[in-house]
Amino acid sequence: MKRIALFPGSFDPFTKGHEDIVLRGLHLFDEIIVGIGHNTAKKRYFPVEVMQRLIEETFEKYPQIHTVTYDDLTANMARQLGARFLLRGLRNTTDFEYENSISQVNRHVYSDVETVFLITSPHLAPISSTIIRELHKYGHNVDEFLPYKLSELTISA
Repeated sequence: MKRIALFPGSFDPFTKGHEDIVLRGLHLFDEIIVGIGHNTAKKRYFPVEVMQRLIEETFEKYPQIHTVTYDDLTANMARQLGARFLLRGLRNTTDFEYENSISQVNRHVYSDVETVFLITSPHLAPISSTIIRELHKYGHNVDEFLPYKLSELTISA
C-alpha cells in the first residue's frame, strides 16, 4: 500500500522550515500532499492562489509532492485523498502541546489516520510564518526565510 501523507497548514507564507519537513518526509512516505487549508481563526495575508503556485514551483522537481487547497476538516481531507498519515513539524514544546491536541481530534474524526511529527531542523526553528508576515508587512525583505523569492513578486497583500 502506498504511504501517502498530508502536510496540512495555512502556509501564510510557506517557509524554509516547511520545505525542510516536506523534504525530510520523503524518506518516510511515497507521496506527500501539501494541503493549504482554510483556517477560520485566521485572515490570510498572502493570497492562497499565489502560495499554492509558489509551493508547486518549489517542488516542481519532485513528482511525489503535490499541492491542494481545501476548506474542510483536515481529517476529512486526508480521508478524501487516501492519506493515512498527517505530517507535522514541531519547533518547540509549545508546538507539541498544540499539535498533540489536534492529532487526537483528527484521530477521532478519521480513526485510520496517524500523525507523524518531525522535529524542525535547529537552524530553521526560529522561523515562523507569523514573524515573516510581520517583517514583510513593514517592508523588510524576507527572502532568506523562504524557499522562493517573494521580493520578485507583485503581491497585493
